[in-house]
Amino acid sequence: MKNYPKQTIAVLILCLVSSFSSFAGGLMVVSPENGRLFDNPHIRPPRPLPMPPNFSPFQLEIKSEKVQVEINQQTALTHIEQVFYNPSGSSLEGYFLFPAPQGAVINNFSMQVNGKEMQAELLDAQKARDIYENIVRQFRDPALLEYADRNLFKVRIFPILPNSDTRIKLSYSQTLPKDDATVEYVYPMNTQKYSARPINEVTIEVAMSNNTAFKNIYCPTHQTEIVRKSATNAHVGYEAKNLNSDSDFKLYYTTDANDIGASVLSYKRSNEDGFFFLSLNPGEEIPNYEQPEKDIVFVIDVSGSMAGEKMTKAKQALQFCIANLNKGDKFNIIRFSTEARPLYQQLQTANNEHTAEAKQFIDNLKPIGGTNIDEALQQALAMKTNANRPYIVAFITDGKPTIGTTNEDALVDIVKKNNHANTRIFTVGIGNDLNTYLLDKITELTRSYRTYITTDEDMELKLSSFYTKISSPVLTNLKITYSNNNDVYDVQPHDLPDLFKGSSVSVLGRYRNGGQLTLTLEGTMNGETKRYTYQAQLPKQELKYDFVPTLWASRQVGYLLDQIRLHGEDKELVDEVVRLAKQYGIVTPYTSYLIVEDEMVNLPPRPVPMPMPHPPRPMPHLTPNDDLYRKGAEEYKDMKSRDNAGSARASKEIQSLNRADNIAQSRVGQERLDYVDKEGKTQNAGAQYRNIQGRAIYQNNGVWVDSEVTKVKNQSAKRIKFGSNEYFDLLKNQPDSAQFLALGNQIQFVLNDVLYEVFE
Repeated sequence: MKNYPKQTIAVLILCLVSSFSSFAGGLMVVSPENGRLFDNPHIRPPRPLPMPPNFSPFQLEIKSEKVQVEINQQTALTHIEQVFYNPSGSSLEGYFLFPAPQGAVINNFSMQVNGKEMQAELLDAQKARDIYENIVRQFRDPALLEYADRNLFKVRIFPILPNSDTRIKLSYSQTLPKDDATVEYVYPMNTQKYSARPINEVTIEVAMSNNTAFKNIYCPTHQTEIVRKSATNAHVGYEAKNLNSDSDFKLYYTTDANDIGASVLSYKRSNEDGFFFLSLNPGEEIPNYEQPEKDIVFVIDVSGSMAGEKMTKAKQALQFCIANLNKGDKFNIIRFSTEARPLYQQLQTANNEHTAEAKQFIDNLKPIGGTNIDEALQQALAMKTNANRPYIVAFITDGKPTIGTTNEDALVDIVKKNNHANTRIFTVGIGNDLNTYLLDKITELTRSYRTYITTDEDMELKLSSFYTKISSPVLTNLKITYSNNNDVYDVQPHDLPDLFKGSSVSVLGRYRNGGQLTLTLEGTMNGETKRYTYQAQLPKQELKYDFVPTLWASRQVGYLLDQIRLHGEDKELVDEVVRLAKQYGIVTPYTSYLIVEDEMVNLPPRPVPMPMPHPPRPMPHLTPNDDLYRKGAEEYKDMKSRDNAGSARASKEIQSLNRADNIAQSRVGQERLDYVDKEGKTQNAGAQYRNIQGRAIYQNNGVWVDSEVTKVKNQSAKRIKFGSNEYFDLLKNQPDSAQFLALGNQIQFVLNDVLYEVFE
């Protein structure tokens, strides 16, 4: 292999890395064995640099990535271990690159390659910017433009042995940035272009400690498990297999002495209304708080359809619930089939005697008979006697009403008439043959949530997890008021759920005016009304937290789809779902069907000047015969069905949307969006967009199109040739353009109300 100067190898490597977000940990790039390079990035070679045919710099596979983070106060120590595999039969030369997290102050950086200590070279942001611009000119690859403000560590690795692993360990410490009261930790995490295959296994473990109590801890980007070990210690875990991630791992936390902690993040462009994300969390320990004594009734279906493993697992889970009742709780169990029969005629204290009787009652449950939901619900609602104690009904069923009142709307009316004390009815649907319309209407009416457990899921685990979440209510009957000067609107959820210990309530909304926001939280704690007042600053411009608009749009779309499911289809609702889904990239099987139908029938694309035969459209060009359209039509029909497997799946996924706390929850059902394009290649509609600066950018036929292009009317695009002086002037004068320019060499986007068109 030829020997090249370090800087020229760096130039080659940098021109070939991923074009989205940032890297996952570190990046290993192998070098081609031929190709003429240059030392000075400001000197252009006389002709294009030759590259080997079919050469890919990402010949290596990342087998695993393990990240361990220790956060103490506002300092984070990150340890990374990555295993790369060389599948070729040749020794290779490569460079390992690690991008410094944006805005982080890095110190104590160390690295080992196969157990040997290595010295990494640091490229400062200014040097990187010069290199990036030269890369675009010489290699016609704009991928790294968005990293022009980042430092970069690199180290040469040779040889990379054939058919073997290369193990890299590195660690660094950093001071975490703080925005008002909220601290942010970011781990770079993108796998889309730099690994020959998806990463087999990724784990992230974050151990958190602080001198004062943690309140809000949340991850808006990934589905994590957050365990509160004490008021000042917590653990955050994330695991994934065969991962292709396209977003950084972001963790936020606050420390607060108040009973209920509050954290506010916002996003706003100067010429548009803003978005805010409010997280409320009681933390592990609450000053002047006593564990509330609650009343709970477990209503369990024992009809004939529950026979077999469903009954066995349900009984085991119910035993878990009884064993974990809190001191002072009162409870009852109602079993129902042809008729409903309670364990006790009234609620009983959860002492040793009563819990022993309950366990025996559960052991003796046998599945037989029909399904009398009417009688079971009426008995459960009638048992509430103390207005000052939280009262919860956990309703577990696998079927549809067959005895007594069987009409869904009539049953909902019975709940409405008998629920005088705002009782929460949490529904748990088991299997596929059940009435989702009824269960979802009940949870909507009682401001609770639904859980569906399919036959291939661990029912005992999910039921136990469900009970753990609702076992300790902290603040009930929540209400939030906002200062009028901010003009807050379109807040989700419309009806706030109760706040339970160990969990959080998040609220997303829009605001018209920046400035000081005063919000007041009101609720019931230990039978008394509590009020908390918080202050937050809503900026007139804030582009940092660009995940907030996507989460807000997910909530809005989920809410609207639920309205369509439960109250009938309305053209205004459908049009709004289509508009939001297009603008913010909410691509689910249901929204994609609506968008495609809209593209084909209702809204022919507006002509936009582009050097291509047809203007781009935000979704793939499909016809009614296309498989994706057919499947989408079937799933949309299932969504509005009341009692089949598709309706249960739709209910789960739509609830995930309208309760989305992280980006992963906004992408439900995307694994079912595969289709075959006109060239015979399998594509996924959900993978053909990116979220940049709070809205969706779609790719179609090699062209990236901003969803806001259609909003710019009667304006000719400012056309800029890719790689021209004007192109780099735009990058210099409008730094926010970097995220768009990094997408490719054919782009349409709107920035500061100006429509730009980049063309080859």
